[in-house]
Amino acid sequence: MGHRLNNCKKALTLLNNTPHIQVLKQSTWVETKPVGFTQQKKFMNGACKIKTTLSPLKLLSTLQKIERQLGRKKTFRWGPRCIDLDILVFDHFKMNSKRLTLPHPEIKNRSFILKALKELPQ
Repeated sequence: MGHRLNNCKKALTLLNNTPHIQVLKQSTWVETKPVGFTQQKKFMNGACKIKTTLSPLKLLSTLQKIERQLGRKKTFRWGPRCIDLDILVFDHFKMNSKRLTLPHPEIKNRSFILKALKELPQ
């Protein structure tokens, strides 16, 4: 919702200005059709590689705080939103909890994620 590309750029700036997080590289932006609830505008997607000393759950809390700063409101699964920040991978860390699953379970189902990850150095 809103100006999608500006929302993404603002999120990256906020992320990079957060203590213990440094954005190292970002992928190109890709416009994609919505998944799940399809009666909404196209999404703007991209990925970034960061360096952090935060734990996966602390990073997730930080991403959710940035989403709220940018005006995200809880609606329904796959519903319209101004920003959606996810952790796709966290080094080689694996976890499966109510709050976070790593690696992100939808990676294999989203070609734009695979393309973006290929752009980022390992």
